[in-house]
Amino acid sequence: MKKLEDYVITIPDFPEEGILFRDVTGILQSAEGFKLAIDELAKLLEGVECDVIAGTESRGFIFGAPLAYKLGKPFALLRKKGKLPRETISKEYDLEYGTAEIEIHKDAIKPGEKVVMVDDLIATGGTIKACCELVEELGGVISKALFVIELKGLNGREALKGYDVASVIAYDGK
Repeated sequence: MKKLEDYVITIPDFPEEGILFRDVTGILQSAEGFKLAIDELAKLLEGVECDVIAGTESRGFIFGAPLAYKLGKPFALLRKKGKLPRETISKEYDLEYGTAEIEIHKDAIKPGEKVVMVDDLIATGGTIKACCELVEELGGVISKALFVIELKGLNGREALKGYDVASVIAYDGK
């Protein structure tokens, strides 16, 4: 039986020399790989209290929505600024080169709801930290931050201190 790592495509020297880019599209291009990813994410939630699954644009949607379906939970979207049609709250966060802003509908999370954050990858942790802070601003409680891939060399867990963080695959380096 294949492991999820077998579906990840590693591209050397992308986007710059010395970087090993971990491409999740290999997982998505295989029905077996995609099913395995969702099943493995679900295993990481065994025993975790959760009312809502929340995913970040865009690959957090790809993995979070089917996970929510599998677990029978609602799905909340966190999107780039200006993409959600109703009243939102937003948060600016730092990127490697500049800043970005993410937002969520004000009614996406109710006070006291336990929320699992989902994204495809944790690198520096900045995006998911901003998302967690938005959920908390709405009164939600972060039960877990869940990732398909973790790049340990970028210390994303450091940015998420105080949160329960788990990943299906962890790679050393960047």
